[in-house]
Amino acid sequence: MSTQIIDGEADMVKTVARVQEQVPAAMTPMDMLHKAVSAGADIDVLEKLMALQERWEANQARKAFDEALAAAKADIPTIIKNRVVDFTSQKGRTNYRHEDLGEIARTVDPILAGHGLSYRFRTTSNPNEPVTVTCIVSHRGGYSEENTLSAGRDESGNKNSIQAVGSTITYLQRYTLKAALGLAASNDDDAKAAGIAENGGFVATDQIAAIEKLIAETGTNMQRFLGYMKVAALAEIPAKQYQRAIDALNAKKAQS
Repeated sequence: MSTQIIDGEADMVKTVARVQEQVPAAMTPMDMLHKAVSAGADIDVLEKLMALQERWEANQARKAFDEALAAAKADIPTIIKNRVVDFTSQKGRTNYRHEDLGEIARTVDPILAGHGLSYRFRTTSNPNEPVTVTCIVSHRGGYSEENTLSAGRDESGNKNSIQAVGSTITYLQRYTLKAALGLAASNDDDAKAAGIAENGGFVATDQIAAIEKLIAETGTNMQRFLGYMKVAALAEIPAKQYQRAIDALNAKKAQS
């Protein structure tokens, strides 16, 4: 390689270095606004720079919100289904589990707070209109997002008008919050794996089936048995009381 080529490359490197030194660091709209004020810019220029600053701040707040929500979701565990619905109507038996609002809040509130996030609800219930609930998730940086759902009043059972509205509001609060945070609920096996059976969980589906089989085999009166277990339905029997239920029915079976 000739000395002329080497010298040419050295000159190029020096030129790039000088250009980099002359290029200012990235300026924010506020930096530009300060310079414009110092230079005596007219009001039109200042107003445009102020508008640009507002858009820049809003964009920064949105980015901070997205980052905080993503980090919070990574920390939030699966929500446990801690409530049982079990009743029979003209349409047949309804039996399922769900997580109530209290369980969701107990799980997510500390985690959201740790990432600078919070939530609140806005509700409307005008006469002859569906009940509407909006969940607003906010970040300490100033950005927020909303999720809205509407539904008719829950007039199942013997609820009065206020109870019907309250039931729907609670239902919509659960679902708007879950949707806003992208939460998932566990299934029964997940609950058992998490140790919920030892801490207030309910009997599993196969355990309910085993109890029902013994009730049928022993001719046990269902209502009396529920009274004995102090529950309104088999699905509400605490998991830790399962063996007690089985032992009682097996004892009756042995006597027959």
